[in-house]
Amino acid sequence: MRAADIDPDAPLFVEGLGLDSIDALEIGVALNKRYGVRLTADSEDNRKHFASLRSLARFVALQRPADPVRSAA
Repeated sequence: MRAADIDPDAPLFVEGLGLDSIDALEIGVALNKRYGVRLTADSEDNRKHFASLRSLARFVALQRPADPVRSAA
């Protein structure tokens, strides 16, 4: 599957892209390393954040620390 073939609103789990809980854990670790975003296992909002690529991207965008270069512009 190519990135262009992925519907950003498709569910990430089961009937959508077919991800599982291990995939969610790996995504969470990658988001923390790459963007400094922290997810907690006990958050009731995780299901909402991981609903689709679009919802996950929206969550990351809202949680990322402010970019000092952008803020100065």
